[in-house]
Amino acid sequence: MLPAAILFDLDDTLISPHLHRKTFWNDAIRQVWDETNDGLETLPKNIDVLVQQIDKAAQVFWSDPKRHKTGRLNLRKARYEIFNNGIGLDSQFGEDIRWAIADKCGQLMFEKTTLYPDAISTLNKLRHNKVKLALVTNGTSTAQRKKINKFDLENHFDHIQIEGEAGIGKPELGAYKKALIALDVNASETWMVGDNLEWEVIAPQKLGIFSIWRDPQGDGTLPKNTAAKPDMIITKLSELVTGY
Repeated sequence: MLPAAILFDLDDTLISPHLHRKTFWNDAIRQVWDETNDGLETLPKNIDVLVQQIDKAAQVFWSDPKRHKTGRLNLRKARYEIFNNGIGLDSQFGEDIRWAIADKCGQLMFEKTTLYPDAISTLNKLRHNKVKLALVTNGTSTAQRKKINKFDLENHFDHIQIEGEAGIGKPELGAYKKALIALDVNASETWMVGDNLEWEVIAPQKLGIFSIWRDPQGDGTLPKNTAAKPDMIITKLSELVTGY
């Protein structure tokens, strides 16, 4: 039986760049290097090593909850800091090039981001079944609205809640409460769907929301080090409406 309402995450739930961030850092370095040097200078030989270092720096950066919150509300600066932390004092990259690479990485990621194939059909079927829908996403208004507009998602939801606009974000319990009030539903008749085990499973379960982990890897296997116990695991959004 479908619920009265469903709260959806956005990134890596409804939309995704579908590639690992290392791909975007690699492409950004190569493209900016070529644009800056007019193709006259040979690419640094250690790009693969640098990309690995940048990825490790990203893991460290996003692992801290406080840094995660400030970082997602200023992604441009966050990418620049991650790049700097990854390559250190490497003299091949001046200040302007560092900023250019960080910006290019963000640009490439946005350009490559697409809807999951079953996203719209799933949302349409839920609305056909009179399920109230809310999009609850972290990040800035500018960045998230840009994605929402790119895929014309606003008309599919009864409530759009963006951290930068609402003044509160996941996993703060107030974020889910705010969405429940907006939809005029109780936690016990609501589902939460998302890829982040802390934000879309552990936190909303504290309020009695039925929490569904949308596995972005597609195999339905929980990470070994998690304490999360989703009420349901899906690998495709269409699983939400199977049989309806």
